Amino acid sequence: MAFSFTSPQILDRSKTVTRRVGWRFLRPGDLVEAVEKARGLKKGEPVRRLAVLRVRSARVEPLARLRADPRYAEDELPREGYPCWTLDEFLDFFCRANRLTSANADVTRIEFEYVD
Repeated sequence: MAFSFTSPQILDRSKTVTRRVGWRFLRPGDLVEAVEKARGLKKGEPVRRLAVLRVRSARVEPLARLRADPRYAEDELPREGYPCWTLDEFLDFFCRANRLTSANADVTRIEFEYVD
């Protein structure tokens, strides 16, 4: 799983939640290798491995849940690795990065822990 936007947060282990379009097959206990970049590597360019993650939970929920419940969003943004961002900044960024036209899409919320 690529974390090109939040590699520093993975390395310092401050990120414990990620939202993805897809990834609905994950189950608690699954191990996932966090990498900086998985696609768009030049020929011979090595994969930079960041950490091994164990899925604690994975559920599909509307991205708009963050807007509907301000206390939920207040807790989630730091766990996503963006403690200083506003909710609007995060939603705008997420939608642009994932080519979503609105925050009404269902996404997979993945909570994980680090495997030493």
